[in-house]
Amino acid sequence: MKFTCITVLFWPFSMLLLSDKSQTSKIEVKCNFTEKDYSLIPVGINNNVTILDLSYNKITLNVTDTRVLQKYFLLTELYLIQNNITILHNSSFSNLSNLEILNICRNSIHVIQQNAFVGLNKLKQLHLCQNKILQLNPDMFMPLNNLKLLNLQGNLISYFDVPQLFHLELIILYGNPWNCTCSLFNLQNWLKTSNVILENENITMCSYPHSLTCYSIKTVPYMAECYSKFASSITEDLYVHFQSISNSTFNSSLNNFTRNSEHEPLGKSWVFLVGVVVTALMTSLLILTAIKCPIWYNFLLSYNHRRLEEHEAETYEDGFPGNSNSLPHIGDINSEDTTVIFEQLHSFVAEDDGFIEDKYIDTHELCEEN
Repeated sequence: MKFTCITVLFWPFSMLLLSDKSQTSKIEVKCNFTEKDYSLIPVGINNNVTILDLSYNKITLNVTDTRVLQKYFLLTELYLIQNNITILHNSSFSNLSNLEILNICRNSIHVIQQNAFVGLNKLKQLHLCQNKILQLNPDMFMPLNNLKLLNLQGNLISYFDVPQLFHLELIILYGNPWNCTCSLFNLQNWLKTSNVILENENITMCSYPHSLTCYSIKTVPYMAECYSKFASSITEDLYVHFQSISNSTFNSSLNNFTRNSEHEPLGKSWVFLVGVVVTALMTSLLILTAIKCPIWYNFLLSYNHRRLEEHEAETYEDGFPGNSNSLPHIGDINSEDTTVIFEQLHSFVAEDDGFIEDKYIDTHELCEEN
C-alpha cells in the first residue's frame, strides 16, 4: 500500500523530468558558415550542432571532409549548396544517422558511387539539383528507407529507371534532356500507378525524339512494342528476385518440389522428351548397323569353311580312296607302265567344249557314262 502511494506521488514529477529531457534533446544548434571561402569543413564546430550550413564555399567533400563530418552525428540538416563537389564517395555520410535534409545543389557532381548514401536511414529530403549527373543507378537509393522528396532538377539525365523508394511522395525531374523512347516507359508507368507526385509536370518535357518534344514524360504516348518490352522487363525482375533467395530457402523449396513430384504424374513434355531420345537412339543404332553389316557378313561367311571333325574324316576316307596307305606300291613299275597308266587315267577327261566346268557334277557318274 505504501509502495503504491509513493508511485502515485512521484508519477507527475517523473513525467516532468521526461518532458524536460525530450525538450533538451530537440534543441536546435545552428551553425552558419556560408560565404567563408572555406576549402575544407572547419574542425572547431560545436559537436552538438544539428543544422550546419556550409553553402557558397569551395568545399570538395574529400576524405578529410568526410572524417570531419563523422563527428557531427547529431546533424539533422546539412547544406552544401554551390561548392566544388564533383564526386560523392562511398560512406560520405555514414555516421549521420539523424540527418533528415541533405542539400548538395549547384555543384559539379557527375559521379555518385553506389554506397554514397549508406547510413542515412532517417533522411527525408535529398536535393541533387543543378549538377552534372548523367545517369543514376536506382539501387543507390535503397538505404534511404524514409525518403519523401527527391530533387534531380537541372541535371543531364536522359534515362532514369524506377527507384525502390516506397515512402517517396514528391519527385522533381524537370530540366533534364529526357529521351522518351521505350526505355522511359517503366518510369512513366511508375509515375502513373504510384502515389508519387511529379512536381512541375507540365514543364518536365521530352527532349528526344523531336516528334515527342511537345509531350510531358508522364503523358507521352508509347507504341505497342513498348508494352511488350515492359512485360518482358517484369519477367526479368522476377527472375532477379528469385535469384536473390537464400540457399536454404531454395533447397527447402526444391525438396518440397521433388516430394510433390513423386506423387504427381509426368506431364506431356516429359513424354515428348522420352520419345525424342528413343528416336535418336534408334536412328543411331540403324546407322551403325548399316555401316557394320558388310563386315559381319564377311565374318560369317569365313566360318563356312570349317575343319572336318573326326567321324567326318573317316567317312570321307571310306568314300574317296585318297589315303596314301591304300594306294598300291608302284615302286617296281617301269617308266613305260607309268606312261600307260597316266594315259588311261586321263582318257576319262571330257574334251574341252568351251563351257565352264560344273563342279557339282559327280565325277564317278561321268566315268560310268564314258
